[in-house]
Amino acid sequence: MIEDQVILVECIGPVMHVTLSRPEVLNALNSDAHFLLDEAFNRFAGDSELQIATITGSGDRSFCAGTDLKARFNEETDRFPETGFAGLTERFDLTKPVVALVNGDAIGGGLEIILACDLAIAVEQARFGLPEPRVGLAAKGGLQRLARQIPMKHAMKIALTGNLFDAQTALEYGLINQIVEKKNFVRECQCMLDTLLECAPLSLRASKEMIHKGLSAPSMEEAFKLNYPEHATMLSSYDTREGSKAFLEKRTPSGGGNIIKFQSRRMHGRFLR
Repeated sequence: MIEDQVILVECIGPVMHVTLSRPEVLNALNSDAHFLLDEAFNRFAGDSELQIATITGSGDRSFCAGTDLKARFNEETDRFPETGFAGLTERFDLTKPVVALVNGDAIGGGLEIILACDLAIAVEQARFGLPEPRVGLAAKGGLQRLARQIPMKHAMKIALTGNLFDAQTALEYGLINQIVEKKNFVRECQCMLDTLLECAPLSLRASKEMIHKGLSAPSMEEAFKLNYPEHATMLSSYDTREGSKAFLEKRTPSGGGNIIKFQSRRMHGRFLR
């Protein structure tokens, strides 16, 4: 485990768990936090043994309250890595899945982090919103993603009112995948990770690549003509050969070959703090 005053990073098997560790300010992020998170996700992207990343907050009140406004006022500026808020919002080349484990309120930049993740599971008490207009700001990273992920009228309501909304509304808007009771949060998060780990990692990367890259094409016809490197890697991999063979033989895929294998075993151990 890597620990500092701002974030915790722990790798358990093929999963990297990132915890925002500033509960005294509801896990709001200062400049140092953004650069530390950038380093963590750079490590995740470059480590072939890591397949999935999660991000959550310390404590049970807040996932992330966005920007630490006190620190911002003291510094008189915002400093961000090239990958944006939390090292995620402007990271456009990451094909590995990132899962938001929303343990509490996701406000401002907290919602921006969720928008930059691929999946999100939240406790029923969590609140969401982009209140930046109420303090003279605008959610640059969040707004670009928001209008691409939910219907325009919902996006404009969130962006122009600055109001907070509950987890049920976030689910209905499509901002999160699942709501769980707080007492079941760790178990349900683990179930989601176990489900992902039952899939071939190269297939997950290829699927994410095709969705994101395909959406950038002007038409579906053009999307089919694009080059998808992760998909090409998958087709020539042990994963594809073994997965198809195991399906025909009605058995679980096994390890082997020279690249990342299926991780069909269950993960164990507590990963949330």
